[in-house]
Amino acid sequence: FRPFYYMQINALELPESTGLTFSDIKVAYDEMMDFCIGLRPDFSAGILRFSEEGASHFADVRTLFFIDFAIIGICAVLLAVIVIILKKKKLTLYRFFGRSAPFWSVVSIGSFSALIGIACAINFKATFIFFHKIFFIGKTNWSFKPYKDPIIYLLPNQFFSNCAIFIFAFILLCSIAILINEFLPIARAIVGLKN
Repeated sequence: FRPFYYMQINALELPESTGLTFSDIKVAYDEMMDFCIGLRPDFSAGILRFSEEGASHFADVRTLFFIDFAIIGICAVLLAVIVIILKKKKLTLYRFFGRSAPFWSVVSIGSFSALIGIACAINFKATFIFFHKIFFIGKTNWSFKPYKDPIIYLLPNQFFSNCAIFIFAFILLCSIAILINEFLPIARAIVGLKN
């Protein structure tokens, strides 16, 4: 979500700390992201130099993005197929303990997200390092040396911490909306009983 990064440029005082203009920072970020999501074949970081090792890390990141896109696509197709089958056959999903599939999704995703959120709140740096060790097994190219790969100055830990907060807030809001939808009929029934 690029606008989120653009908002961070001045908030994190990146022009002051790097000596680059807002425009230079934006171009560097956009070119890096274009590579990561497959919009360009070669790695680039605007006017910033980069090492082979740094570029190889972004190639690894690109692979993770492609895996994410594949998972999203497969899940979207499966969800569409399930919805079509349920509608055509006039079926409903089994409600474990009387709760819907979205409710159990919130419970599982919400619990997992809460654990990660707590870990980030306790020690973001350690969680960030742990994340890299899990997703980039056996690699050390994610530990950037600023003199070789100055793009790291444009991606400070505070930016990634802010990303984590943004993601967890989004998951929390979606979860609350699903739970409201789940429990609204019960609340209406209780209010109806009192009246």
